[in-house]
Amino acid sequence: MRLGVDLGGTKIEALILGDDGTEVARQRMPTPQGDYDGIVAAIRDLLAAVLSGVGQEQAADRIPVGIAIPGAVSPLTGLVKNANSTCLIGKPFDKDLAEALDRPVRLANDANCFALSEASDGAARDANSVFGVIIGTGTGAGIVLGGRLHEGANLIAGEWGHAPLPWADDDERPGPDCYCGRQGCIETFLSGPGLSRSYKMAAGGDLKAHEVAELAATGDAQAEDCMRRYERRLAKSLGMVISILDPEVIVMGGGVSNIDRLYTNVPKLWGEFAFSDQLTTKLLRAEHGDSSGVRGAARLWPVLETGGA
Repeated sequence: MRLGVDLGGTKIEALILGDDGTEVARQRMPTPQGDYDGIVAAIRDLLAAVLSGVGQEQAADRIPVGIAIPGAVSPLTGLVKNANSTCLIGKPFDKDLAEALDRPVRLANDANCFALSEASDGAARDANSVFGVIIGTGTGAGIVLGGRLHEGANLIAGEWGHAPLPWADDDERPGPDCYCGRQGCIETFLSGPGLSRSYKMAAGGDLKAHEVAELAATGDAQAEDCMRRYERRLAKSLGMVISILDPEVIVMGGGVSNIDRLYTNVPKLWGEFAFSDQLTTKLLRAEHGDSSGVRGAARLWPVLETGGA
């Protein structure tokens, strides 16, 4: 039995995963907003509730738990960094959780947990090298090599969202402001809000990312132009990744990943930008959807104990 928790900006999800990958039980609750102590207490109570619901509170007394977070723990300070849930930043979150839960805890970035889930028993289960992309409110990724999570020496492997958009056209420079303090980051173009902003600049309307795609499907010329610009930007960004990492599979999750046309159109474009005469890389939709984060979190201990980063 494995235990996982996914801490999101709006929800917390706890999962009991069987050793064979089957889901034994899960529960969700809203995330306390801006309340660090409230988040620690909520995770404690939610995990206790999901265990109690299946009569496992005693059997799972000291089983470790993996927790997906929107950030990472700095190897220098041991404190959370790069978290868009800003109340976590600068806190010893793993230590506080271990004390509150009275069990061993391991934290990992939510995109890393997503990639680990899809590489373990999801869309990329047969691949040796996987780049797991989450495109929603933000843009992030995780890397799995040989079945092991690769987090990097500074715990920032896969942070492609804060690289500059490659091969930027004149009208893409310097690019929108990013919360990281720079301009023109990939995230500002590829995130759901980035796609919405692109449409508003062209047509003046306020549409969500999926609404832009739906409008394009009706034959609307401005929405179609917007989607084509988006697909080229995604192809440029993933083409750069292919040249650096050369993954067998790129698997996408997050709200934008539900736009069907991306899986057909983007691979037709990325060959212009990757440094190869042919590309066999597959672009696949996540199999476990928004449950991949918690499923990957539940797998953190087995993977890390056998040598993962």
